[in-house]
Amino acid sequence: MINYNNKHFRPVSNTENGETSAETIFKYQQTGNILTSAYAGGRIIYGHLIGLGDENGQIEMRYHQVNDKGKLMTGICNLRPEQLAMVKSDFIKHGNGLREINRNDNRLLKK
Repeated sequence: MINYNNKHFRPVSNTENGETSAETIFKYQQTGNILTSAYAGGRIIYGHLIGLGDENGQIEMRYHQVNDKGKLMTGICNLRPEQLAMVKSDFIKHGNGLREINRNDNRLLKK
């Protein structure tokens, strides 16, 4: 199983009726096979999830969230994350500021 402790992720895809987007940032904590995450961004004002991971990387989660219309939503999510290629961020001096060359992009792929 991937070590999720103190890592931040964003979705790269969602179901048609899903409310999370690439603007939603998930901040994970992990103790053993127990995962928790607070998340917000995009259409989500605030959300929280708790889940159990197994040795094959499958995660079963329960979530609750408040969307931008003030509606409370709850649900179940089963996923198997995949680690995507990451590129280290590099900055160079450009004029009066810094210019980003590449972006470190930690993403969570829902299946």
